[in-house]
Amino acid sequence: MNKAIETFRQDLARWVIPGQVADERALTPRTVLRLFWQHLPVRAMAWFRLACWFKMKRIPYFPGAIQRHIARAYGLEIPSGADIGGGLYIPHPFGTVIMPKRIGRNCSVIANVTIGMRNEWVFPEIGNDVFIGAGARVLGGITLGDQAVIGANAVVIHDVPAGATAVGIPAKVVGQRG
Repeated sequence: MNKAIETFRQDLARWVIPGQVADERALTPRTVLRLFWQHLPVRAMAWFRLACWFKMKRIPYFPGAIQRHIARAYGLEIPSGADIGGGLYIPHPFGTVIMPKRIGRNCSVIANVTIGMRNEWVFPEIGNDVFIGAGARVLGGITLGDQAVIGANAVVIHDVPAGATAVGIPAKVVGQRG
């Protein structure tokens, strides 16, 4: 349970100061209660991390039941047990589908994003500190490198290197951070 709690604390740290990763020491019991009260996506992430814990412990029924609850209550389709690092930030979960091979730490998925398969049963691998804009589609067995930025409504069907910005349909790299 310690790993699940630690991962969820990393998720919470994304909500203390919007747009930043706060120091986990800022997560006092009062702050945690405030975050749960004010932010519906925080509750969705808590359910997701609990489902992951059940799946890791091979406890039947609960991962699937929680996954269906998350879809109904929060409009977020995310498989329990998905390999997703701490600090996942989904400010608008309704209409978002996340089916990755792996997602690294401190990634932002804004709204109505689809991450999933394309023509084959293979899924995207997403690095650390990646930003995926509203309405974007990340499809197939591709890789988004660390600190990649995907613009709003982009359709990503090819790899995006680390530090690159990709926009358009299909998405093309338009910038690279040094």
